[in-house]
Amino acid sequence: MTVVRALARPLLSTIFVVQGAKAVRDPEPHIAKAQPVADRFVPLIQKVTPPQIGDRIPESTANLVRLNGAAQVIGGLALATGKGRRLGAVLLAGSLVPTTLAGHSFWQETDKAAKAAQKVQFMKNLGIMGGLLLAAVDTEGKPGVAWRATHGAKAAKRETKRGAKLAKREAKQFARTARREAKLAAHAAKAELPFG
Repeated sequence: MTVVRALARPLLSTIFVVQGAKAVRDPEPHIAKAQPVADRFVPLIQKVTPPQIGDRIPESTANLVRLNGAAQVIGGLALATGKGRRLGAVLLAGSLVPTTLAGHSFWQETDKAAKAAQKVQFMKNLGIMGGLLLAAVDTEGKPGVAWRATHGAKAAKRETKRGAKLAKREAKQFARTARREAKLAAHAAKAELPFG
């Protein structure tokens, strides 16, 4: 791991671990802003997910805030420590969606200054989400799954062609050897025939 990655991951995850832990311990300050988002999206999520998942989504907004906070703590620790870093980054990006919609809905603000401040916070969260998505696809210079699949298929095709050429060459060589052996056997048989 490079020095940049060793510094960047904990720096990126710090806000999530700290704020997530606060939300788990005390969800009350977030409930008022989270309620409209929960009222709108929980029924939608329950409708589109299988019953085994949809039935397990908490009804209480306080529990939803705690769940989102727990996801941020877990994702933040995974990203910071490097253990499950890519999955942790995806979890953080996912947890940032309801947080941003609930906390920084600038389009609902009527005061010009408050609207501008919320718009900045909204865009800041979009920037953080971009960083998290980059962290989610970072393979540390190693080939990713897509690259390996593409290049693996090409390598397999190359090896198949190479194997076919080799088999064809060996078949020709075998045929030549068989003809030569047949001629030699015919000459030997002819030499053994009695003359006359």
